[in-house]
Amino acid sequence: MRILIAEDEPVSRRALEAAIGKEGFDVVVASDGIDAWEKYQAEGEVPLAILDWMMPGMDGVEVCRRIQQVDSSSTTYVILLTARRSPGDIVAGLEAGADDYVMKPFDQQELIARIKVGLRVVELQRSLAERVKQLEHTLADVNQLQGLLPICSYCKKIRDDKNYWQAVESYIAEHSEAQFSHGICPDCMEKYVKPQLESLRASRAARKRSVE
Repeated sequence: MRILIAEDEPVSRRALEAAIGKEGFDVVVASDGIDAWEKYQAEGEVPLAILDWMMPGMDGVEVCRRIQQVDSSSTTYVILLTARRSPGDIVAGLEAGADDYVMKPFDQQELIARIKVGLRVVELQRSLAERVKQLEHTLADVNQLQGLLPICSYCKKIRDDKNYWQAVESYIAEHSEAQFSHGICPDCMEKYVKPQLESLRASRAARKRSVE
């Protein structure tokens, strides 16, 4: 799983890289806000980003704001690193689009725990997005069956848009994910099946008598 870290202070940057890399994550390192934004755009998909608030060129809040403005189907969970402790600063970071924040100096175990929470959130969002796509696909199939369908008054075949007549089950199968299992309704049993069975029995009885 790819994680972007942006920290301009070299010691903190190395500590972050070592702690996260030790957990088996693929770490992309940026030395300031501008570098972070450029690498975020170049990577294509970054599930999680850890951004220091105070950085030269572009601070973490601005990078976070730009990430949230990207029109993308992928989701990036953003954690802000900050030495600011006032509620107003925390609110400003969250309103810029950050999902979480960690106070500096950070505890490595706490940071890793928050990263794992963030990645679980990303996976849940991806799973939800996939289910939404499946639902949209299903609804699209259902929508294809709406409207006026030309159906034969005698044989009950349906005419498609190419003026081709086909059985009802064939038409529905082509325009939805429905599957059919055939049976006989009570009315058809009385109207068709029983007379055929009686005719068959009478024919067998007649043949038997002729043999005798």
